Amino acid sequence: MAMHRAVGKAVLAVSVALATVAAPGTSGAEPATVETCERWAATTVAAGYGILENLAFDGRGGMLLSEVPASGPGGALRRHGADGSREVLARASSPGAIVVAGNTAYFTTGNALSSGFAGRTDGTIEALELARGTVSTVAAGLTAPNGLAQLPDGDFVVSRDLGEPTTLTRIAGDGSGARPYVTELTSTNGLAYDPNRRKLFVSTTFDPTTTVAAIDLDRADAAPARITLPGFGPLNSADDLTVGADGNVYLALNAAGRVVRGDRDTGRSCVVAEGIPFATSPRFGAGPGWDPRSLYVTSFAGTVTRLTPPA
Repeated sequence: MAMHRAVGKAVLAVSVALATVAAPGTSGAEPATVETCERWAATTVAAGYGILENLAFDGRGGMLLSEVPASGPGGALRRHGADGSREVLARASSPGAIVVAGNTAYFTTGNALSSGFAGRTDGTIEALELARGTVSTVAAGLTAPNGLAQLPDGDFVVSRDLGEPTTLTRIAGDGSGARPYVTELTSTNGLAYDPNRRKLFVSTTFDPTTTVAAIDLDRADAAPARITLPGFGPLNSADDLTVGADGNVYLALNAAGRVVRGDRDTGRSCVVAEGIPFATSPRFGAGPGWDPRSLYVTSFAGTVTRLTPPA
C-alpha cells in the first residue's frame, strides 16, 4: 500500500510540475467549492491488486482490470469474477484502457511515464478473444496510449497525456492510418463513446482547467462542447470517465479522490463520492453478478470500490 501511494504522489507531483510549465503564473490554490450531489454508498469489492489503471465488464460475470505492478515494469490484463475469483488473462506492458465489443476485449499497452516523456513508439492496441483467450495486435507504433474508444465505423481513438503532443489519435479498425484527431484538445485522458447521442467524451488531466469535451461525430468541424469542473486542473487530475444510462458523464478525479457527475446538457457538475484515493476509472456494472445501477471504480491503490446510488 505504501508503494502504491508513493507512486500516486509521484504522479501528482508530475501533474503540478507540468501544469506550472504549461501555464506560468497559474495559482496552485485550493480548489473552489464543488457542488455535492446526494452521496452514493461506497463499499470495497476488491483489494490487494497492483496499480489499477482501468476496468471493463466482459458480460460473462467478469470484471477486467488493467494492472501494473508497483514494484517495476510489466503488467497484466486480469479478470475478477463476481464470485471473487482472480485470474490473469494476458501479460502486457503497462496496459491502459479496456473496451469490450462483443466477444473481444480491446486494450492499450505502453501507457508508461518513460514512454510518454521519451516519445517511444512502443504502444499498441491489443485484441483479446474472450472465448479462446488468444491475444493479437491490432495497432502498433503508438506513444503512451492511455484512453481508448471505438467508434461506430470501427475506428479506434486513443488519448495521450504524457510528453508532447498530448492530443488524440484516430486509427482505422484494421490498425492502419494513425492520424491526429481533434487537435485542439490537449492533455487528453479518459474516453467514452455515447452511442445514443453519437458523441465522444474526452477528459483533460493536466490542463489548468479541468474539462470534459464532447466531440459530435455528426458535426466533425464543430468545436467540441465542454463541461468545466471547479478546481485547479492538476489538483483534480481528471482520469477516465463513462456515460451512464441517464446520459450523464461520470468522471474519476485521481488526485482529488472523487467521482463527479457531469450533466451533458446543462454543463453542471457535482460530486457523487469522495475519499477514493487516486481513483482512476469508473464503470457501471454489466453482466451476471454486477449491479448495473452501481459504479465500480479502480484506483492506483489496487482497490475496486462499488458506488451505489441512493434509492
